[in-house]
Amino acid sequence: MKVALSALLSLSISLPAMSNAAGIRASRSVHLPASSFATKTPIKHLVVIYQENISFDHYFATYPKAANPSGEPTFTAAAGTPQVNNLQNANLLDQNPNSSSANGSAAALPFRLDRTQAATADQNHAYTPEQQATHNGAMDLFPKYTGRGTSGGVGAFGTAGQVLGYYDGNTVTAYWNYAQHFAMSDNNYTDTYGPSTPGALEVVSGQTNGVQSIVGSKTSSSIIADGQGGYTMINDVDPAYDVCSSKSNAVLLNAKNIGDLLNTKNIPWGGFMGGFDLTSANSDGTTGCQRRTYSDVVSQDVTDYIPHHNWFQYFATTSNPQHTRPSSMAAVGYSTVANSTAVEPANHQYDLNDFYASLKSGNFPAVSYIKMPAYQDGHAGYSDPLDEQAGVVKLVNFIQQQPEWSSTAVIIAYDDSDGWYDHQYVAPQHGSFDATADQVNGSGVCGTTGSQPLGVSGQPVNGRCGPGTRLPFIVISPYAKANSVSHTLSTEASVVRFIEDNWLNGARLGGGSFDETSGSIEDLFDFTHQRSGQLLLDPATGSVLTDTISN
Repeated sequence: MKVALSALLSLSISLPAMSNAAGIRASRSVHLPASSFATKTPIKHLVVIYQENISFDHYFATYPKAANPSGEPTFTAAAGTPQVNNLQNANLLDQNPNSSSANGSAAALPFRLDRTQAATADQNHAYTPEQQATHNGAMDLFPKYTGRGTSGGVGAFGTAGQVLGYYDGNTVTAYWNYAQHFAMSDNNYTDTYGPSTPGALEVVSGQTNGVQSIVGSKTSSSIIADGQGGYTMINDVDPAYDVCSSKSNAVLLNAKNIGDLLNTKNIPWGGFMGGFDLTSANSDGTTGCQRRTYSDVVSQDVTDYIPHHNWFQYFATTSNPQHTRPSSMAAVGYSTVANSTAVEPANHQYDLNDFYASLKSGNFPAVSYIKMPAYQDGHAGYSDPLDEQAGVVKLVNFIQQQPEWSSTAVIIAYDDSDGWYDHQYVAPQHGSFDATADQVNGSGVCGTTGSQPLGVSGQPVNGRCGPGTRLPFIVISPYAKANSVSHTLSTEASVVRFIEDNWLNGARLGGGSFDETSGSIEDLFDFTHQRSGQLLLDPATGSVLTDTISN
């Protein structure tokens, strides 16, 4: 039975927070700082900057070799930079299967995008087209299935061949500099094929099964029958527990997330979303759910807050449906009001500005998930690498200047590839056999018989085909290895696994979460060696301003 969305929002305003606080009232009323909690590693603060819609090759196709044309920020790699698995090293720049006639007039070779081409078309990144583009591992049908062009664009930029475009260190300069000084993976993937919402759920729960439709049709393209009487999310759809969500199509997830586990140990954590504070107004006077920012790069007003990107609003226990403001900055990250047993009304969900304010006040949560305002999240069509770089660099510079930097790790990761071309294929490790949606290894086929993962009911389910597309993944920390590349297979749920291992003695979410099987990201770190100093970059260019970081 469907529940009216308005009734659900009303009911969930207080119930989740009350349940989260159960046991806390009896055990403590004083907020313990994040530094006081026992951890497996020296990391006491983890910040996950979760960006939008970039494939690994889209940003690192020629790393560490940049073209360095006149008028663009220059990049020169350090001696001894390790080799990465990219288009250049795979010899796929001048000969590429996507130039075949199967892609029609959009057939193209990979090509460099410069800073004047920062605004691009949003590619097709739905669950099924991404699978079709892989073509059973041939990786040769991206223009045909995921490519989109920009009207009036010259050459491949104006056709679906735009999907073969890539940036280098003259545009995504900051990310190349972070990779030089810290560590990155060239083998990180989405847990499943598909767009933003599945990726948002995977990085906090390792789960997309257990979906319940609240408003809208159960036959929506966003969810499919899992074969066990339930549903799995495969495409974007708004969260049920959010006043800014669609009133005609919204879902919840009947599963646990990492916030639930952290709450059992009273460990301070939060989700910080650009545009989440509905009481704030931007310089143009916009406020509420439609608060927006104008981007000179994409030449449009962009709404800051996008509900279907908000990981924790899909769960009753960790949602803040009305975007209620925290009682104070001292309460950010906690389930109770500071110096009180009263339930904290924000329920761990905040605005990005609250992250800055909380840290400035001396309160740095143990675990922070961050989403930039939309114009800075990197999503093609309304964002771009230059706006993205400005927001991320500002934040990373700020974090490095905090006294807690010595025990902090920052992860820059992505929710999906946007359908941008990436040459690397991983054979499905968790299969799915929906007759229409699954197409990796043939019609209705993803993976091999018997490879379906378990769902929330403990039975094998459809709709979780993956690993999917390859993504950038960078770790910035005094404990990150210097100029290092990990080749260990990891996925979005690997972030959940790291939190569980570091703070929760390896406790797992259960219910079929991929945290149980995801690869470790610990080889990006050297926990025996703490590096001193900072790497501060120019938000406008990504170039180095201050480099005192030791090796």
